[in-house]
Amino acid sequence: MRRLQVIDLEGGSQPQGNEDGSLVLVFNGEIYNFRDLRKELSAAGHRFRTRSDTEVILHAYEEYGESCLQHLNGMFAFALYDRTRRTLFMARDRIGIKPLYYLFDGSTLFFASELKAILAAWEGPREVDAQALDLFLTLEYIPSPRTLIKGLRKLPPGHCLSFREGRIRERRYWDLARGNDTIRDADEAAEGLRNLLDESVKRRLVSDVPVGAFLSGGIDSSAVVAHMAEHSSRPVQTFSIGFEESTYNELEYARTVARRFGTDHHEEILKPDAMGLLETVMDHLDDPIGDFSVFPTLMVSRMAREAVTVILSGDGGDELFGGYDTYMAQRLDRLYRKIPSALRLGFFRHIGEKLPPSQKKKGPVNRFKRFLEGASLNKELAHTRWMIFLHEETKQGLYRDGFSSGLPQDHVEELLLGFFQRSPFRKGSLDSQLYVDLNLYLPEDILVKVDRMSMAVSLEVRVPFLDHELVEFAARIPEELKIRRFTQKYILKKSMRHILPPAILKRGKEGFSIPMKNWFRKEFKPLLLDVLSRDRISREGFFDPSSIELLKKEHLEGVQNHSHLLWTLVVFGLWLDRYFRK
Repeated sequence: MRRLQVIDLEGGSQPQGNEDGSLVLVFNGEIYNFRDLRKELSAAGHRFRTRSDTEVILHAYEEYGESCLQHLNGMFAFALYDRTRRTLFMARDRIGIKPLYYLFDGSTLFFASELKAILAAWEGPREVDAQALDLFLTLEYIPSPRTLIKGLRKLPPGHCLSFREGRIRERRYWDLARGNDTIRDADEAAEGLRNLLDESVKRRLVSDVPVGAFLSGGIDSSAVVAHMAEHSSRPVQTFSIGFEESTYNELEYARTVARRFGTDHHEEILKPDAMGLLETVMDHLDDPIGDFSVFPTLMVSRMAREAVTVILSGDGGDELFGGYDTYMAQRLDRLYRKIPSALRLGFFRHIGEKLPPSQKKKGPVNRFKRFLEGASLNKELAHTRWMIFLHEETKQGLYRDGFSSGLPQDHVEELLLGFFQRSPFRKGSLDSQLYVDLNLYLPEDILVKVDRMSMAVSLEVRVPFLDHELVEFAARIPEELKIRRFTQKYILKKSMRHILPPAILKRGKEGFSIPMKNWFRKEFKPLLLDVLSRDRISREGFFDPSSIELLKKEHLEGVQNHSHLLWTLVVFGLWLDRYFRK
């Protein structure tokens, strides 16, 4: 255990035991309601030796057993050994903010917050999981419980695990349910949301070290900063990253919010010399993700760490209230499918294939091409049009025959459909789409990126929108209040309309990305040509060298934008260097 000291700097050391030593705990994260729980447990006769939230988990387990999880409000991954029952009990928070890896080789159970820690202890044979690799290239992340190494698993969000007498029992202890008490009145929903967000932010300001905020200038991070300013006696410290390319740069909006709330604002420009960050990025990703925004996330974390130890972020707002482009695309898809198939599959598809990709971040051409890609998917999966980066026609020629023969047919589609089928919300509804993203894209990509890059610099990131009470409240708000006509996040904007500047409320979703498609043709070109060289691809044996050469050629000549697939291939090659060649 290597501890980042945030609460009870002197008394919160770990591993930590109870009074008689019958329980021992190691814990990553924060319990935000630990003070209320401490009072409740003290009234029941428990005696505390520290002021830490760690000790509260021990006494909650003594009082409630495994049901203690229902009493915890926080982000956490912990392992607790019960000497009396000779049982190891592990759990991960409801949404999956904190990671937990484990491996059972038949005789020993290994567990850690980092994949590399398990590999340092386990001496078994390493083998790439073919299905996990295919998932990674398709989605840019690997859904739990798989990892890229066979046998090494991730405990899924909202799950716990008991290990006793050589047997593992894994179960889900929380899932988002569809409440019967839907809040249809917009004013009531807006007020309730504002109050819950305010309370969530206030909980996350409890710290014995300085606290700041990431500020992109979007409505989510701006709302968090607004509530922080309400509860702070001194100016909130805010941190933003910008880019030289104008279509990627959002600093103007961040400055507007900083001025409105009088924050102590810090910003930097991320340039293509991000190659200098590559080693740190790869060293801390563990099980990799292909999200470009790991670079600005690491950079803004480094900048923030110079001034604070704890940061609040606006992550989660898109998945709760419908902020992504794909939610609007899904609505347009219903109209698009009414067009005669000859026109859709002939004329429109032909235009989409002939149009060269734009150099801009999004733009109408790029949006049109992505929309057509999504329209070719299974109707039930069309929502994932902005989330899938390797389609079947490309996949057919990508893998070596010997490798692709081991892949089950349609396993990615079946996995995605499984989440849609598990959703408690109406089939095809916006709420069903939000449920899938809350269970997949958010914990397996967004939260991984933020956790790994912030922990790389010993910065703790807290996520007010993902307080489970707020998440459950959002599920009670009907979808017509989340996207009204063509206004996304309608209810969140309504709740903040007298607080945030009009320019912030009116702007659309931009996303936290970098111009990798342009960088691959210039500054990152040597990296691309090295990691994806024909000789190296041939030696590794996963991919067809000719297919990789064609992808590189089309991208470098500007005929197609293959930046997402090329980047995941580069990340996989660099990952192999670390975990298989060294």
